[in-house]
Parts: sequence; structure tokens; C-alpha cells
Amino acid sequence: MSRNERDLVSAIRHELAAVNPQRQCCRAAELDALADPGRRSDVAIARTVHRLSSVSTSHETEISPSDRALKRARALSAAEAPAHCRSAFLRGRILSRGSLSLASGRIHLELVLTQVEARYLMATFAADGATGVYRVRRGRGVIVWKDRSEILDLLRRLGAGSSISEIEARGVVRQIRGELNRSVNAETANLQRAVRAGMRQARAAAELIEEGGLPPGGLLQRVSVARLAHPEATIAELGETLSLSRSVVQRALATIERQAEALRGEAALP
Repeated sequence: MSRNERDLVSAIRHELAAVNPQRQCCRAAELDALADPGRRSDVAIARTVHRLSSVSTSHETEISPSDRALKRARALSAAEAPAHCRSAFLRGRILSRGSLSLASGRIHLELVLTQVEARYLMATFAADGATGVYRVRRGRGVIVWKDRSEILDLLRRLGAGSSISEIEARGVVRQIRGELNRSVNAETANLQRAVRAGMRQARAAAELIEEGGLPPGGLLQRVSVARLAHPEATIAELGETLSLSRSVVQRALATIERQAEALRGEAALP
């Protein structure tokens, strides 16, 4: 990831960590999610745990942090579990166990958990409209998302709206820049082809005029003289100069090239 992309990931994490659940049940759910950060040491997580702990009255100290998270994941996987508690727990689990990557407009999110908790969380995320892909990696359960719109929508709903808006704005700029580059490249290629054709037609016209092979004042002579004077002009521009339609000029130029080619063939005969 570039420095700007790393800064965006950091901004998303800090924005999620700054969310302050209003319900006591949601604060407890997020605390359970944050209680088991694995090996991650994160200032934003520490601050969030401290803030939530200061206003929460629910502390389960008799069981391990991983068991707290598993117990909550099991409870929230039930169909009747409150949506607001699910969101709080998912936000905490993304902060504590999630890995987010932005690279060249692509986005990747994954959670690394125990296999049991990962299966419970698959149901929880599905109920929240963000179905990921479950995998087993080195004995751990991994939930992976690669769909850009699904990931951005999930992070926005969990509280990272400002950062997601910035990502979307950058995506629009990148898309416009790409379309502009493609348009410029196509236009440049068309211009190069037109210039090469114009120079080829001008050479053919010069050969016919030099050999006196064009009737004076006729259509072919008029078009030949115009092409010699404006080798870079498009066929439409030549037509405007001569007050002729594009199709008439195009047919005349094709005839001029054929006659010049025939003239070269005759000159090559012994």
C-alpha cells in the first residue's frame, strides 16, 4: 500500500474506534469483541476499551477474553439477536482481529479467529448483510471479503462514514483519470493514423500531378491539390475546403492512390 492508502486505513480504524454506542448492551457487546485482540497492540483499541469500560457495568472477568468473544459471537448469531448489538460486536471484532488493505483501488478485508467463532460470525455478518467467504488457514478460521461495494457499505454502517466517503471520492477521481487517459490514447492513435494516411495520399497526388496523369480542373486534380496543400487535414476538413461531401473526397483519394500505385507498377516494368 502507498502512504496515502495506509493513512486511509488508519483513519478508518480511528473512526471506528471513536464510535460511542449509546446502549449499554451495545457497549458490553463491543467490549467483549475488543477483549481478545490476539497479538495486536493498538492505541486506538486501548482507548476504546478504557472509554467503554468506564461507562459499562458488565464485566466478565471470570472467563478468558477469547471465551468472552466466543460466548458473545454464539449469542449474536441467533436470528433474534438485536441488530444494534450485532453491529457493535462486529465493529469491535474488525478493530481487534481485522486486517484491511487498500491497494491501487482494490480493497481487501479479513478476520482471523478460531474456527468455532468464525463460523458463528459468518452467520452474524450474513444477518448484517455482509456475507464473506470462510476459509481455514493454518488451523485458524478466516473470513474474507473482496467485494469493494460490500466492504465499503459494511464499514460505513459500522461508523466509518467519513473515511469511506474519502475512499469513494478517490475512486471517482481514479476512474475519471483512467477514462481520460484512454480517451487521449485513442484520440492520439486516430490522429497518428490520419496523419500517416494524409502523407501517403499527398505522395500519391504529387506523383500523378508530376506525371500529368490528372485531367485539368477535374475532381481528382482538385482533391490532389487540396491534399498536397493540407496533408494533415482530415477527410471531413478537406471536404469543407472543397465544398464536397466526405464520401466524395474519400472515394477520390482512394482513386488517386490506386492510380499512383498503377503508375509505379508501370514504371517498374522493363
